[in-house]
Parts: sequence; C-alpha cells; structure tokens
Amino acid sequence: MDTTHEVFNQSTPLVNYNPFSGNQAMRDALAFNAPTLDTAPLQALGAQCGSAAMQTHARLANVHAPELHTHDRFGRRLDEVEFHPSYHALMAAAVGAGLHGSPWAEGADAKGHAHVRRAAGFMLFTELEPSILCPISMTYAVTPALRSNAAIYADWGSKLASRAYDPAPKLWRDKPGLTMGMGMTEKQGGSDVRANTTRAVLEGTDAWGQRFAVTGHKWFFSAPMCDAFLILAQTTSGLSCLFLPRVLPDGSRNNIQIQRLKDKLGNKANASSEVEFQQASAWLVGEEGRGVPQILAMGSMTRLDCALGTSGLMRQALSIALHHTAQRQAFGKPLIEQPLMRNVLADLALESEAATALALRLARSFDKSGDAHEQAMARLLTPVAKFWICKRGSPFAQEAMECLGGNGYVEEGGEGIMARIYREMPVNSIWEGAGNIMAIDLLRALRKADAVAALAQELAPARGAHAALDRLAAALPTRVEQMASEVEARRLAQDVALAVQAALLYQSAPAAVFSAFCDSRLDGNWGQTFGTLGAATDFDAIIARAMPT
Repeated sequence: MDTTHEVFNQSTPLVNYNPFSGNQAMRDALAFNAPTLDTAPLQALGAQCGSAAMQTHARLANVHAPELHTHDRFGRRLDEVEFHPSYHALMAAAVGAGLHGSPWAEGADAKGHAHVRRAAGFMLFTELEPSILCPISMTYAVTPALRSNAAIYADWGSKLASRAYDPAPKLWRDKPGLTMGMGMTEKQGGSDVRANTTRAVLEGTDAWGQRFAVTGHKWFFSAPMCDAFLILAQTTSGLSCLFLPRVLPDGSRNNIQIQRLKDKLGNKANASSEVEFQQASAWLVGEEGRGVPQILAMGSMTRLDCALGTSGLMRQALSIALHHTAQRQAFGKPLIEQPLMRNVLADLALESEAATALALRLARSFDKSGDAHEQAMARLLTPVAKFWICKRGSPFAQEAMECLGGNGYVEEGGEGIMARIYREMPVNSIWEGAGNIMAIDLLRALRKADAVAALAQELAPARGAHAALDRLAAALPTRVEQMASEVEARRLAQDVALAVQAALLYQSAPAAVFSAFCDSRLDGNWGQTFGTLGAATDFDAIIARAMPT
C-alpha cells in the first residue's frame, strides 16, 4: 500500500560523538596556550558530553523546569527549589569533572595549565547543557575570594573544590562537597551596585569573624539552592562583601526567603530567583566598605566563563549545522556541497574558531597571574572577550539555525537543540555586565600606562603576516590616546578583539583560516551577514577542519 509517511532525506541526530576529539580548533588552541597539558581528561569528558544518555539528561532538565516551594503543607517556610533528577545528574557530572574548582584543589596545577584545562572542559560541557553551569561558574569565581576570611576558608575551601556533589540542604560539615552563588543585583540598581539598599548591621563576632544581620533583597539571585552566597550589603563603612550560608552553623535555616523564580527566555534548567533577607546572618569577607573591588575580582572569572560559554555554544551550533548539511540533500546534492551554503558554513567556522582562540588565550592569563604581561592581558582581554564573543553569539545561532531550515526552529519534545541554543545565547552578553559596561571597562584598562605596550607585545608575533592586521595594530595606540569620551568605546572593543583574534589565529590555525579571517573581518572583503566571504576563500580547507566527526 502506498504511504505518504515514509521518512527520508532527514539528518540523524548528532549523538554519541566526542566534541573534544572532533574539535580541531580547540585542540590546536590548547597546544598553543598549554603545550604540556595532558588532554586525556578532556577526551574522557568529551565522550561523556557527547553521549546519548547525557544528552537525554540535558533535554529533560530543560523540559522539566525547576519548581519553587515556598512553604510545606503545614505552612512552614521551606524556600526550596525542586529540580528534575536529570538536573542533579548534570550537576554531578560537572562537579565530577572539576569544572567548579579544580584550579583551587591542592596539587591540581596541571603543569601550570589548570585554568586552561578547566576552561576547555567548561566549553565542552556547555555543548551538552549550559544553564546548569551557572552555579558551577559562581563556585569557581567566589572560592578564592573566601581566602579574605581565613576561618571560613579553612572550613569551606576544600569542600568547594571537592568533586562530590550533594544537593541536600545540610550543614557544611555534613556534606562531602559544597557549591556557592552570588547575590549582587538589586531592582533599583542593576549593574550600578553602589545603588544597593540592602543593609547589614553588626551583631557581634564569633569563630567566623564579624557577623551581620542582613535585611533587604536581591533582584537576580541565581542558583538559590547553593550552600552559601557572597552578597553585597551596605554597612556603616559602605558597600561590603558578606558570606551568607543557607544553613547556619547551629543547623538552622538562614532567613533567606525566595519570592519567586524568574521566567527567563532561556537558561531554563537553572533557577534564577528573587529573594528577600529578613535579618539573615552573614559574615564579613575582606575589608569592610571594600565590597566592590572584592566583587570585581570575582567578576573577572565569571566574565571569562561568559566568553567560554558562548564559544562552546557557537561550536555546538556549528557542529549541528555541519552534521545536518552533510546529510540533507537539495537540488541533487548535499547541502554542504552547495556554493552558498559552503560560504555560510565556512564563515561560521571562522567565527567559532576565533572565539575559541580568544577565550582560551584569556584563560591562559589566569594560569600565569604572576607574570606582568599576563596580568595586563587578563585586565584587557576579560572585557574584550566578554563583549565581543558574547555579542556575536545571537546572530551566529540564528544563522546556524537557518542551515537546518524549519526543523531548526522546532522544539519537539525538547529535542530542538538549536532552538535551545538560540534562546541561551543572549544570557552571557547580559550577565556579569552588559556590552556598555564591558566597553567602558576596556577603556579603563587601556588608559593605564603599560596597557597599550602590552597589547602591542601581544600582536607582535603576527606583524607582517597580513597588511590589514598591520594597519589595525598600528592605529590602535593613537585611537586610545585620542578617545576623549566613551561614545566610541564599543567600536574600540570590537577592533581590539578582532586584532587579538587575528594574531592568535596566525599562531595556532592553518593559513587558510588566518587569511580568510583577516580578509573578511579586517580588510573589508565581507558583507553585513554570515556567508559573504570572498570567492577566493579556501572553503574546502576551512569546512574540513571544522567537521565534528
């Protein structure tokens, strides 16, 4: 009998593959930034992240969103968020891989490349499921800040680096591993944290130091089920950083009241909340009144993770597009062989590799914090990478989705991975300082005496390799000196990012990639959308290099 429901000319899911072994751009960037790194753990993590079982967990954690329970059935306050078991499976995998704390673990220097190895792992896990990485990233960022309170760090430090995951709301000493979050933003201030109104009144001193009673709110309080949080609150000396545990030392619940969960565009598996503090107990971390510098130190690490996360999402979207177009036929041949599609795919591959190169280069500066040049590059590249990579994410995801046609736009039973990527992309650009904040932060960094010289040193290895790059590099110092206001700061951030990306690709990528990147991004042989590379581009080499399997 004839049937109209035979399914053919459809691609298979990209599943049971290894996103590490199939990512030549990442492996070359690692060889450049961390030449002695043992990549066996990344190979194993890649196999786990690409497996069907873990992809199922990722789907279920997004379909079955977190649920808030403010009270139990007897009317007692609970303030607990219930997650699907797949969320906990993903958290256990990320913690087990050390993505939350391996650089802080004793003996985990990875031959001096602990941050780079962790960065690559963070990118790989992003390809599996990005939103659960919010508490992972915050734990990574806040752990070193706790050293400013030696007593708390002595109790919490080792368990924050532990590879054991325990979601139960228990006293810290009764858990094998711990996670932490942050609470900075308030409804009236947003990025302007100095406008915070939450107050902290000194109650006394105990084994953890100065203890405060905190009253106020936080408008964005992600991962409210973490074991503790670093928050900002106004004390008599000004805005201060405080350690706020969910369970107090006597075993009672701290007075953190979750008002509601945010209904977000993406980032669905992660619980972001609004909370109120009613005389909640918190302990001073660092110098009273110096909360902003403390937060900025943590912010540099979460901003690194924003760049890593978007780079990982770019790579996942590219891999899916390449996998689909290699199988789907149109007009007598696979889509990947159609000239215009080849232009789109090669252009996306260039963008993805440049993002990977810049993000891992930034991670390298965290591994070499004692080096003066690396200190300067960390200060420069953190806002640059956060700004540029994250800004490129949304148009990248849209173009990759278009490679799949209508199927890319559909979320059937949560299996529409490309749609999930698209909804996820904006968060990294917004979180931890939106574009304007990053551009202004770059200006502050560049106006320091040694910053321009450090940038010139970073670009020097590629001098003479491409005329357009030479022109851009030569013009940057004058532009910095003559920039009298902030109005062109975004353009400057873009151009610094492109110059550094080009210099990195010269050192870690084949000539075809470097040449096409400079011709398009720096020399103007490019349109205003992806898929507008010049006809002389070596499409074959670029696409073959980017194939995920």
